[in-house]
Amino acid sequence: MQEHYHPSAIEPAAQAKWDGARIFNAADDASKPKYYCLSMFPYPSGKLHMGHVRNYTIGDVLSRFKLLNGFNVLQPMGWDAFGMPAENAAIDRKVAPAKWTYENIAYMRKQLKSLGFAFDWSRELATCTPDYYRWEQLLFTKLFEKGVIYRKNGTVNWDPVDQTVLANEQVIDGRGWRSGAVVEKREIPMYYFRITDYAEQLLNDLDSLNWPEQVKTMQRNWIGKSRGAQVRFALAPDSKSGLEGTDAEYVQVYTTRPDTLMGATYVAVAAEHPLAAAAAAGNPGLQAFIAECKAGSVAEADMATMEKKGLPTGRFVINPLNGEKLEVWIANYVLWGYGDGAVMAVPAHDERDFEFASKYGLPKKQVIEPAEPLPYNENEWHEWYAAKENIRLTNSGRFDGMDFQTAFDAVTAELEANNAGMPKTQYRLRDWGISRQRYWGCPIPIIHCESCGDVPVPADQLPVVLPENVIPDGSGSPLAKMPEFYETACPRCGGAAKRETDTMDTFVESSWYQFRYMSPAFSDGMVAPAAAQYWREADQYIGGIEHAILHLLYARFFTKLMHGEGIVPVKEPFASLLTQGMVLQATYYRETESGKKQWFNPAEVDVQTDEKGRPVSALLRADGLPVTIGGVEKMSKSKNNGVDPQQIIDAYGADTARLFMMFASPPEQSLEWSDSGVEGAHRFLRRLWRTVYEFQSGGTAKAFSDGHDSLGKELKDLRHKLHATIAKVSDDYGRRLQFNTAIAAVMELLNQYDKTDTASDTGRAVAQEVLEAAVRLLWPIVPHICETLWHALRPSENLWDAGWPQVDESALVKSEIEIMVQVNGKLRGKIAVAPDTPKADLEAAALATDGAVKFMEGKPAKKIIVVPGRLVNIVV
Repeated sequence: MQEHYHPSAIEPAAQAKWDGARIFNAADDASKPKYYCLSMFPYPSGKLHMGHVRNYTIGDVLSRFKLLNGFNVLQPMGWDAFGMPAENAAIDRKVAPAKWTYENIAYMRKQLKSLGFAFDWSRELATCTPDYYRWEQLLFTKLFEKGVIYRKNGTVNWDPVDQTVLANEQVIDGRGWRSGAVVEKREIPMYYFRITDYAEQLLNDLDSLNWPEQVKTMQRNWIGKSRGAQVRFALAPDSKSGLEGTDAEYVQVYTTRPDTLMGATYVAVAAEHPLAAAAAAGNPGLQAFIAECKAGSVAEADMATMEKKGLPTGRFVINPLNGEKLEVWIANYVLWGYGDGAVMAVPAHDERDFEFASKYGLPKKQVIEPAEPLPYNENEWHEWYAAKENIRLTNSGRFDGMDFQTAFDAVTAELEANNAGMPKTQYRLRDWGISRQRYWGCPIPIIHCESCGDVPVPADQLPVVLPENVIPDGSGSPLAKMPEFYETACPRCGGAAKRETDTMDTFVESSWYQFRYMSPAFSDGMVAPAAAQYWREADQYIGGIEHAILHLLYARFFTKLMHGEGIVPVKEPFASLLTQGMVLQATYYRETESGKKQWFNPAEVDVQTDEKGRPVSALLRADGLPVTIGGVEKMSKSKNNGVDPQQIIDAYGADTARLFMMFASPPEQSLEWSDSGVEGAHRFLRRLWRTVYEFQSGGTAKAFSDGHDSLGKELKDLRHKLHATIAKVSDDYGRRLQFNTAIAAVMELLNQYDKTDTASDTGRAVAQEVLEAAVRLLWPIVPHICETLWHALRPSENLWDAGWPQVDESALVKSEIEIMVQVNGKLRGKIAVAPDTPKADLEAAALATDGAVKFMEGKPAKKIIVVPGRLVNIVV
């Protein structure tokens, strides 16, 4: 064993040893309990960031811990490789997205391997390969034939210059982020999954999951189950022109507050509503306003914050409860694709309607009041206006005095009796639109035939392969310009047909990868039946809270689809979920003349601090001039406050990076980056190395076998500390998932080891036991150094064969404990006693201590308080 710790020498050697032994390659071995640990796979952006390091270190700690505990561990890795970022990067670089993606994968794979993660690389997958996406294409065709997937027109943001659909975040001030063109709303054919049919399952099955309550609440809110009523407002006789069928009979709305129906003062419809179109015929003003609404964003978030605008149609509907005529308005805050594209407006009791009615001078009619009445002011909004609890109806005729639930039931019963409405449970969740007018994605396996309609690609013609040698220019989808791709023959009639040129939302690929890892080379389906039966679901899933809604919801939904097709035996993909906190770092910037911020990496800045270590000023090293100290924020490219993991590996080694990430904070909390913290982690590893080196330099030691009771007090205390530490670290890893406290416990153990005289043969036997255990306890977190130190302590054995250290229960039973002695609450001495010493004997021993005698000053004790196992407090 060399004297000094050199991570650059030992880490590649340890990795080569693991690879050679193939200890992380999982097999379907029913003789062992299985443990499937999965971290959210990365998008191959080019380089790892510290968020990756933290995420994958957490998973690695759990996987290695389970491996030492005899589990058959599966910890795979792959790449979420399709998507818009790769396409945009390729456009900027004028290269094919495939080339850019595969080069990034190669580099990031090298980085992951340099960190020593215990991945089963034999199961590596990339979602952009035909071997992967052919199976989701096959499932797509089956679900399309069953009607679970359907095609209909959907409203999207359309960039008329780039000829492409834009995500909501790509629309900036109403213009396309790349072209600058004014974005239009456009209706185009799109494919949808009927996820709404599974809303109740998705909601109810949350209760069975060992997930953070915050995440389950976010999913419940996204699904958004609500109980309300569908209400039909009959059109006034003079308001039906230009309308046909049921559109000429009534406007239908859904409301969760039927109790406030008497307070409705107008009805608002979306710009696309048939009544809006009929009213706009021959009315240039309405036509212009409808065009303006259609050009706006389709995002719900934008709807909540945008300025509310509207115009009256001159058409009227009838309130089914009181017969009042209500004018119909076209409003920009009503979305056509949501519900019926119409809302009943109750300005006195809905804040959005209150804002709109105030702007346009529309009436507000109070119909609820608190049980203990408060004054209503139609010029000022108060929270109680929208309350359901402790309210009663007023100005509502026959419903006056009813509370919310009584009124809800009475109003819906009357609506139903008069064929003017019915109770209805509704969900905020909308069907999942998966069509993307982009190139770098999984082709949708549908063929359009004039004679046969939309025809799924037959199984024997799958996969529909995406050509990888395409360099997109940002103007529409390249596939739509490639006859060699879209020209084909109809599988049914053999006639000329056109292949679908849309690609799938990349959430589809990330919704089932957890199952493909179980048998990535299986050539007859998505997952081998035996592998699916053995591995079932991921026992532990790890990833950021930012994926708490869509990714996790779609993965849950996809699992239910696969279960329904008999592909997997489970209905949920992830039994347990850990959402790790963000990695934070200080930010520094200067404002340019244009008012924009120029961000500087912390490595470029010298910071001056006050006497308490708080930053007070900062200078840019390049020019010595001041920069503004910003907040501590999530590491990001946009704020230029990231730390390259490779720099840490090169300077300190992978184990230092891993140790700092696990020690700086509990995994679910945010972690603030600290250069001094990294240096501290490295110092501890040097200390660990030196401790083993000094012990090993003294020659071999016998195994401890004399029995705990035969030891002297000092060695007994050390063994007690050792086995208490094993118990604590086992619990920290296995149940609590608190790795910082596990590290702290081992540090405390080594502190006690340093203070203990272990020079005797028996002492060296205990020391060997302590150091072997410490190395195994830390192996999940800092595996390279522990692998090397274990070889020094046990040259002929492999650490992974040694297993997890076991607790010696006899060592946890202390024959003597230390009790603090206080006088009037202040520490004045200590006594060593047997754990079962009677209270009277404790009091007598405490009174006899030198400290008690001195500070009692001859006064009698008024009271003696005994806290068993901890202290005796003498009150004088």
